Amino acid sequence: MRKIVLVLAFIGLLVVIAIGFFSQKDYEPTTLMKLKEKYSKKYTPSVDHSKFAVLQQKFSTPQQVTATCISCHNQRHKEVMQSNHWNWEREEYVEGKGIVYLGKRNAINNFCIGTQGNEESCAKCHIGYGMTSGGKSFTDSTNVDCLVCHDNTETYVKAPEKGGLPLSTLDFNAIAQSVGKPKLSNCGVCHFYGGGGNNVKHGDLDEAMFETTKDIDVHMGTDGAKLQCVDCHTTEKHNIAGKVYSLSSMNMNRNNCEQCHTATPHEDNILNEHTIKVACQSCHIPTYAKANSTKMSWDWSTAGKLKNGEPYEEDDSLGNHTYLSIKGSFSWDRNVVPDYIWFNGTATHYLEGDQITDTTKPLVLNQLHGSYADDESKIYPVKIHVAKQPYDPVNKILIQPKLFADKEGEGAFWLDFNWQTAATEGMKDANLPFSGKISFINTEMYWPVNHMVATKENSLSCNSCHTRENSRLAGLNDFYMPGRDYSEIVEVGGVWLLIITFLGVIAHGSVRIFMEVKAKKGGKQ
Repeated sequence: MRKIVLVLAFIGLLVVIAIGFFSQKDYEPTTLMKLKEKYSKKYTPSVDHSKFAVLQQKFSTPQQVTATCISCHNQRHKEVMQSNHWNWEREEYVEGKGIVYLGKRNAINNFCIGTQGNEESCAKCHIGYGMTSGGKSFTDSTNVDCLVCHDNTETYVKAPEKGGLPLSTLDFNAIAQSVGKPKLSNCGVCHFYGGGGNNVKHGDLDEAMFETTKDIDVHMGTDGAKLQCVDCHTTEKHNIAGKVYSLSSMNMNRNNCEQCHTATPHEDNILNEHTIKVACQSCHIPTYAKANSTKMSWDWSTAGKLKNGEPYEEDDSLGNHTYLSIKGSFSWDRNVVPDYIWFNGTATHYLEGDQITDTTKPLVLNQLHGSYADDESKIYPVKIHVAKQPYDPVNKILIQPKLFADKEGEGAFWLDFNWQTAATEGMKDANLPFSGKISFINTEMYWPVNHMVATKENSLSCNSCHTRENSRLAGLNDFYMPGRDYSEIVEVGGVWLLIITFLGVIAHGSVRIFMEVKAKKGGKQ
């Protein structure tokens, strides 16, 4: 008997193994595992530029380096010179305006306002040299700055207020022989410092990301995915994927989380259904400006004050400027909870010379479009930067002041501290009318938050939004949200439905019992 039991047990074990073997499905790695496999492989350059004889010559100017670069890469400069990075503008469709060329050349912002007449100062974040108001830089191929994007020594530095030229003390030979694929540092040297300082504009891009942890950004963290900017912002013929909506109006060439993570990245289908109307960033970026403060407001109307005839500054306890004579008053914040808007990827922009129709409310310089009723819209997190900046109350247009000059007496506000002359010279440079009158108007700019992605554990929970108290989406009132919203009809109707259902169950059960008892009595008769 014992032997029979053992034989049967053995046969049963074989059957179980066979079923497992033959029913085994091909293992399919998860999307996340595929991404880790793809991006964990360290990039290895295919070319050693230090071996090229043409790069052994002594370079005394950056233009000489560029000329040498394009002697081999003989079409790349043409690609660069067709890009918006170079031209400071791109062809866009703007609602109400039609097809326009939109960019730093003609858009007004509420930070340093605009580039017109201030090109030599602004060009420290241009991929070219010799920037002037006359536009010389835009037409001369030797003024293409190859090194600012391709330097891998991390020593390349632009000189301040020199039209995009680098520091003259740099070792151009060493840099030229060490070029390669752009690194995070190449992109960050401009994009982390937009607006005149670290993390001033975006709020989600700051110098901490040069070497950060996944607690700041799970993608860029050295203990996280270790991604470089170009891993997501892929490039074809020097046209870089992704756009900043301070200078873009069309739903094209955008970077989305879905391009790597797909539209259904969660194991929970309920969460996947949220991606229809909720952008990934809304849940996965609970706060921005995690490491360093970001500028939240700028008041130009207070600029120009002097102490003992000299400009001065005031700082807060963290070292952030709260006042500068050249720029006015500021407020800053850290670990900021975003505002949330509906956004469909399109926008309308205020351009130089546009008439202001209503001066009683803040002028939105980049109106991001969207609504719940729009199928293309999703809820996105944004930073809203508010400002008070100069405008012409007679012509009802924003003033583009002249801010920079080489020396005093040329009308530049940063040297002469005179709004009248700065406005006069600036509007002349911009070829715009000026009445001679100056007032200040409140403005707003919207900056979508896309970086400083949190770890899964630190992302938002359901009750961050689905709650009546302090819901993150309290400002979006064009739709009904369970847990957040109260509707007397829904609430009272729901209670009555429960009561009616309960009474129905009782009535149904009572009838069944009554009929059962009646049937039994009838059977006894």
